Amino acid sequence: MPKQHRFQVEDLSRLLLYALGHRPDEFGLVPDEDGFVPVKRLLQALREEPGWSHVREGLLREVLVHERERFETDGSRIRARERRFQVDTTRPVPPPAGLLFSPVRKRAHSHALEHGLEKRPDGPHILTTDRETALRIGRRTDPSPVLLELHIPSRGAVAVPLYPFGDLLLAWEVPAEAVVGPPLSKEQQKALDKPPKTDRKGKREAERHDFEAGTFALDPERDPDPSRRGSKGRKKRTWKEKARKLRREP
Repeated sequence: MPKQHRFQVEDLSRLLLYALGHRPDEFGLVPDEDGFVPVKRLLQALREEPGWSHVREGLLREVLVHERERFETDGSRIRARERRFQVDTTRPVPPPAGLLFSPVRKRAHSHALEHGLEKRPDGPHILTTDRETALRIGRRTDPSPVLLELHIPSRGAVAVPLYPFGDLLLAWEVPAEAVVGPPLSKEQQKALDKPPKTDRKGKREAERHDFEAGTFALDPERDPDPSRRGSKGRKKRTWKEKARKLRREP
């Protein structure tokens, strides 16, 4: 292995020990109950660090090959074997004074204002008092995330259990009453108020299905008998004309 490349592997190993074994919260990471972090999320967090924008999964695999006694992976997740942190979601703490921030995707902004942060299967929501940290976490799923502004009182119906994890706070859900901003932009509100486009194709399909199975619509203009056509064809014969025709026949 070239000397420079070996230094890269060793430096990444030291960075991983800190990020996965000591302070994942500093990287905006919250390991699951077994201490695992998704590899994709880890790489996103590492690339945000100065001097590590080049790190890829290939380099990470090299570290795992040479440092098997320090790290383990199941393919999609990774953890440090020795961990000096604990994710405790059993002992809530009082909310801090002032606003908290939590990132959501831009398209989920209106839903969050109406319904709050709902419980999700992949873990708790991450809240922080630092706007830049929240923005950093949000950009991992949306290039232009919305930072929800949350005001959570310590008592009352809007009170939410918050669990500390380093410099972060975790919450399983946050009611809409605790979301105080930001409001929707004029463009977002206009998009919500705009009526849905008429589906012409669907309308034609609905009209076609109005007929019962095995039937079809008749077009009088295509009737081979001119006498049965509408006003654009020949005028329908009267009973007198039919009688004359019969008298002329031998």
